Amino acid sequence: MQNLSFKEMIQFCIFLLMNNMILYQEALAQWIFSASTMGLDGRVAELQNKDRTHQTRAICLHAFSDLSHVSPVVFLYLLKECYASGTCKATKKFRALQHQVHQVLYNSPQPGPAVFIAHCLHVLPILEAYSEGFSHLIISALRRFLKAGTSSEDLLEAKSLAARLFISTIDGSIIRDEKILVKMLEAFDISLENIENAMCNADLNNISGSEPARTFIERFIFKLIESESYMTAVSLLEHFSIRQSGESFLLKMMQNKDYRAADKWATFMGKPMLHVLIQEYSEKKLLKHAYEIIKKNNLKQEFPEIYHKFKESSLKKLAEKGCWDIAEAKTNGDKQLLEYLVYLSMEAGYSEKVDELCDRYSLKGFVNVKEPEMSLLHSRYLQLNELIFGGIIWVDEINGLRDATCHMEECKVLGVDCEWKPNYEKGSKPNKVSIMQIASEKVVFIFDLIKLFEDVPDILDNCLTRILHSPSILKLGYNFQCDVKQLAHSYGELTCFTHYEMLLDLQNVFREPRGGLSGLAKKILGSGLNKTRRNSNWEQRPLSRNQLEYAALDAAVLIHIFCHVRSYSKPDAIPEGNHKIEWKSYIVSRLDDSKKPKKGTKSKKSGVRTEAHSHLVDL
Repeated sequence: MQNLSFKEMIQFCIFLLMNNMILYQEALAQWIFSASTMGLDGRVAELQNKDRTHQTRAICLHAFSDLSHVSPVVFLYLLKECYASGTCKATKKFRALQHQVHQVLYNSPQPGPAVFIAHCLHVLPILEAYSEGFSHLIISALRRFLKAGTSSEDLLEAKSLAARLFISTIDGSIIRDEKILVKMLEAFDISLENIENAMCNADLNNISGSEPARTFIERFIFKLIESESYMTAVSLLEHFSIRQSGESFLLKMMQNKDYRAADKWATFMGKPMLHVLIQEYSEKKLLKHAYEIIKKNNLKQEFPEIYHKFKESSLKKLAEKGCWDIAEAKTNGDKQLLEYLVYLSMEAGYSEKVDELCDRYSLKGFVNVKEPEMSLLHSRYLQLNELIFGGIIWVDEINGLRDATCHMEECKVLGVDCEWKPNYEKGSKPNKVSIMQIASEKVVFIFDLIKLFEDVPDILDNCLTRILHSPSILKLGYNFQCDVKQLAHSYGELTCFTHYEMLLDLQNVFREPRGGLSGLAKKILGSGLNKTRRNSNWEQRPLSRNQLEYAALDAAVLIHIFCHVRSYSKPDAIPEGNHKIEWKSYIVSRLDDSKKPKKGTKSKKSGVRTEAHSHLVDL
């Protein structure tokens, strides 16, 4: 046996395997039983029978405790059957088997753990379709194992075997994925010296022992570059510390948009190449890529303009989303960025944010330019006085609450919306709903839910129940499911928010893909809504005039959009070239807090049941 070559050993193992199927099946059964009882999802099955538990442990022990007489071929075939017999998803099976292989390496594989894995990599191609995946699996398990260390003799022999395998792969004798090649180099820490020694071995075909290892590898890297396998080429250049390729190589990667490989190469080459990379990113308008390289390599002093340009771009995106507090935090007190944020606030018509930033950071020279900016905004967005003539009524005490309820009970249609202070802390609970806006055709009531809930919770509950539970008042909303969920979360003690009757979510009628309520208003009414204050502090008291108008507009615009929808539902009122808008079929007669509407509550296409909702005829 000791005089057999490695290939002959493989053939002998396969011969034994095929002629001793009974032994193979027994071993296989043990591995499969072990996989099923240990659980390929990483959980140990809990068996109530203690004898069964002891039997399971004994079988697992037999299968995993002693690898001193298990060949790599048998090991891999058992591994394959374990994988094939697993019932969970591929990713979970991979992780579970990776953990098992890692544990197996502690159980005396011969002649050593690293050498055992190197032998496994040699014979893996016989598994064909499983070869690539299992290569990643066992290399990952070995890397994890080697963190705890192994003997120098084991590692030295494993490096020699892995170097030969690396050469065979480059030579084309063995077909193997490029990523596996890189992982193998890194796991076994193969050096040019290991490659040089392996090349002197007479068993390797088509390899000249006189060719330097460096030249041999550079030739292979050149082929990789020609085939545009840039990441593999860069990984090899970095691993073997080869720095011959220069700026032209970097530009070629940029031209082919392989930015990850370009970043890796420039970082390896050092500052001069990083400078070239940043300039290239800047010219291609890839500011985020440039910024990340600048930040990662502490190059802010060398590229202040590009750095600030990206920061300004980020601030603008946050401002467009209404995330002003986050934008302010992102400035880190930088005066240039703060001044830019003030300009964004002015452009958005967020006058109180302008004042706030100027006062907080002692910024001068912005007061005189605010008025022209505001006049431009009035022409771009809907204004409250265009939609209602009764104004805004703030409700935060019992008399106002009762008056508002009496007025709303006389209405057939109301627009409903809510606001709450945003919470930017990841994983934290959302803040309570601060205000609820309910609009009629004449006036908008803004209810201070926080104060009313503290002062008169029972009366608040009774008043809102009369409105929200009423089957004779149609309530309009936009993406109202979100508000329903938030109200239930904030005020779970109140019965008024447990369910709603007669709801029409305009988002469902139009299903606008972009722009939200503002986009819908622009499409239907000709102008959009200024959403600048969407994420402002809704818990501050008093709310600013601009905040009140913003909140009121969100509710009032629902009434006007609905009027348009209603007029277009009558055939004789539809202008030429327009289509009838079917809206009655979208009314939900009952909605329970954050749950989906019950089956049968949504009316059919033929219209809402007139016997239950006869008042709709008059809408």
